[in-house]
Amino acid sequence: MVQFNEEKQEKKLAELHKREAESLAKVLSSKYGLPYVDLSSIPINTDALRLLPEKMAREALIASFQLTGKKLKVAVSAPNSNLTKIALAELEKKGLILTTYLVSKSSLERAWKRYSELSFAMESESGILDISSELLEKVSSEIKNIGDIKIMLEETITGGEKHRISKILEVILAGAISTGSSDIHIEPEKDDVGLRLRLDGVLQDVISFNHKTYDLMDSRIKLLSGLKINVKNEAQDGRLTIKKAGIEIEIRTSILPGAYGESIVMRVLNPENIAVKFEELGIEPHLLSILEKEIKKPNGMILTTGPTGSGKTTTLYAFLRKIHTPGIKIITIEDPIEYHLDGITQTQTNNKKNYTFHQGLRASLRQDPDVIMVGEIRDEETAKVAVDAALTGHLVLSTLHTNNAAGAIPRLIDLGVNPKVISSSVSVSMAQRLIRKLCSFCKKEEVMTPEEKGLVDNVLKTIRDEGKGVHLEGISDNVEKVWKSVGCEKCNNTGYKGRIGVFDAILTDEAVEKIMTQNPNEREIKKAALPQGILDMKQDGIIKVIRGETSLAELQRVVDIEGDL
Repeated sequence: MVQFNEEKQEKKLAELHKREAESLAKVLSSKYGLPYVDLSSIPINTDALRLLPEKMAREALIASFQLTGKKLKVAVSAPNSNLTKIALAELEKKGLILTTYLVSKSSLERAWKRYSELSFAMESESGILDISSELLEKVSSEIKNIGDIKIMLEETITGGEKHRISKILEVILAGAISTGSSDIHIEPEKDDVGLRLRLDGVLQDVISFNHKTYDLMDSRIKLLSGLKINVKNEAQDGRLTIKKAGIEIEIRTSILPGAYGESIVMRVLNPENIAVKFEELGIEPHLLSILEKEIKKPNGMILTTGPTGSGKTTTLYAFLRKIHTPGIKIITIEDPIEYHLDGITQTQTNNKKNYTFHQGLRASLRQDPDVIMVGEIRDEETAKVAVDAALTGHLVLSTLHTNNAAGAIPRLIDLGVNPKVISSSVSVSMAQRLIRKLCSFCKKEEVMTPEEKGLVDNVLKTIRDEGKGVHLEGISDNVEKVWKSVGCEKCNNTGYKGRIGVFDAILTDEAVEKIMTQNPNEREIKKAALPQGILDMKQDGIIKVIRGETSLAELQRVVDIEGDL
């Protein structure tokens, strides 16, 4: 009876497959004009291997295996792949002189196994990569407005540079940083791909380019952001870091599959943009004095409300900067940490590791903090722990998603917080929106139309009727003219430059506390708070319009001037 040694047969079969793979690699090396090498007989230099993150190496089918000075030997198995070309370009940008070899997939596998021996100091778990900033600084010095970005991109896109895609992305990033844009939108359509920048909260068209350029750019952005290159039908989130003039600027990348390709949005988190002083937020003097007292108290809760992008984080950070001293401990729980603050302990939630706002808040209370900032109260557990913290000797700062300040109290009640406890814990709730400031170089004063005058007069009347006339100091009883936008080179022809807040707040005083137990609606809470003399957002905005800080059209874009609340 014949007996087969299966283990021996499998070993022979594996050796046969390996010989066939190596033979094929030799044939392909001649076809591509590249020297062939078998990495099974060559030592892999870990310093060379370290030059490429493992994730990038595996997806681009590449491995760097020997480094001598600036000379680097690189193994590839698909030399014509766009991902391989991008990875090679990354190495060349580091000033390395490359010699490229064609190898089999098994050779690459042998090299990749050596990654387990590395410390991975060059690649963080979250996929953060530093990219060269020399060209970024050069480009940013030449860009003054969106028109300059368009001209530079047109030249780069039509040019034949070896690293054209890298240069295109660097121009886009440098342009966004130079103009103060908060977001970069790359949006594929049927015939072309559009690029838009969000400047002062409003998207501005920059340029359109072809799908071939977009495909290469998509791959490069994914590589830099630590995302999966071969995944096209799933949403992905990543990030990368740019070092510019000694400042680290973080870029948050979001990929969303669409009908004609993946929509890419890159959020620019520039520390310089968030460094707004407490006194420069645009809060009117009466409310500013109230908030200054409240943030200096040893306990209580201060809530900011508003939609995404309304500046809540900037306001909370301004509060933290105002009260930070070496004598107090401040801890933040954020999702994500958008900007790093010196001298403050900042932690980031991680749902995969069950580190939620609730878990982070509970853990932070064991760290003996004086002040806690919770990025957002979204569930019952977080709300109750935050309220308890405010009652037990901590100052708690947080955000809620409601339309106005009066909506914060019903929202907390909906989350299961006892109304009696809310009155003892919440010191003040504040709502805000961001509106664009008129460009000081081109704005002009014009007589209002009858419709505009009617709106302005109605709001001014409510200010007087509600006993808030003190805010109208220096304003005529009969306003005829307001400032309007024009547009010039200084403001990208938008008529606006920079943004300022409009605010609304409810202080938890005796009158507001009295109605809390009656499950009040927003209108009832606002009525009870009228004697506090705090302007609502439309009133605050109209005063800013009359004083020439913004336009009536801009205020109407952001705030419902005609609404009751």
